[in-house]
Amino acid sequence: MLKAMRQHAKYFYVLFFIVILSFIFWGVGTVDKTNPAGIVAEVENQTITAEEFWRAHDRAFNFYKDIYKEKFDEEMQKKLNLKETILNSLIEGKVLLVAAKRQGISVSDEELNEAIKNEPAFMKNGAFDNEIYLNRLRLNRFTPEVYESARRQELTVSKLRRIIELSASLPDADLAKLSGDENTMKQIRETLINSAKEQSVRAYVEGFKKDLKIKINKDALS
Repeated sequence: MLKAMRQHAKYFYVLFFIVILSFIFWGVGTVDKTNPAGIVAEVENQTITAEEFWRAHDRAFNFYKDIYKEKFDEEMQKKLNLKETILNSLIEGKVLLVAAKRQGISVSDEELNEAIKNEPAFMKNGAFDNEIYLNRLRLNRFTPEVYESARRQELTVSKLRRIIELSASLPDADLAKLSGDENTMKQIRETLINSAKEQSVRAYVEGFKKDLKIKINKDALS
C-alpha cells in the first residue's frame, strides 16, 4: 500500500516539475514533431505550442524510461497516457499563471536574481559565474531577457502553488486507520500530505478554469 501511495504521489510531483520547466525551455534539442510552431492550446492570452508540448513530453518519456528500463513498454505507456497527462499538466501551469496574475502574485527582481544565482547549471566552484550563465543561454539560443522572463513565469506559478498547498489538510481519521512503526508512519503521513496538496491544487485549477477561455487543438499533436 505504502509503495503504491509513494509511486502515485511521486508521479504527479515529478511530472509537475518536468512540465513546469517547459516555461524555461531548458535543454533545446531536436524537437521537430511535424509542426513545432503550431498552437496546441490557449488559456486566455497564454499559449501552449507544439514545441513546448513535445519538449515536456520528451522529458517525461525519458524520465520514466530511465526509471522503468525495459518495463517501460507500450502497455505501460498507454497506461500512463503521457500525451493526455502532459497536455493537462501544461494547461494547469498556464491556468495557475493566469490566476497568479489576476491575484497580483508576482516575483520580484530580487527573487528572480536569487533563483538564477542559485541555479547549479550556472555555477563554477559553488558560486554563480556570469560567463557560464551567458554561455549556457547562448548555447541554447536564448537571450537573457527571454530566459529571465520565462524563469519569472516558472517562479510565479511555483509561488501560487505553494500558497494553495498551505490550505491542504490531512484529517486525523485517515491516520487513525493505519498502523506501523515510527518510520513507516512518518513516510505514510508525508505521502498523504503530498497527495492532499496535489488534490488542493487540482481542485483550485478546476474551479478557476470555469471562468477562463480555454481552446484545445489536439490536431497539432498528430
